Amino acid sequence: MNNKTLSIVAYITFIGWLIAYFSGKDQADNHLKYHLRQALGLFVFSVVLSIILNIIMYTTGIYFIGYLGLITPILLILGIINASNGVQKPLPIIGNWAANNFQFIG
Repeated sequence: MNNKTLSIVAYITFIGWLIAYFSGKDQADNHLKYHLRQALGLFVFSVVLSIILNIIMYTTGIYFIGYLGLITPILLILGIINASNGVQKPLPIIGNWAANNFQFIG
């Protein structure tokens, strides 16, 4: 697979991220490394958001706050669109954080 395809695969579940990371580790360009960082940041964000929303929903009984979980698939779609267009644009909310905190990728 080429780096553009691996950049898209990185956003498709954590297993897709692992496939993209290990398949493209030796031939990775800046585009692939950037989207690997963004996708890993998105997965960490989604796990943390899910935990926080579940705690809030089940302790307070405010269940409609669970709709905030829709942020994750929206960011996922934006990441896939950016990767397929070859753009290194940070994702809203988490993009700069992911680019700065996952420098070990690359």
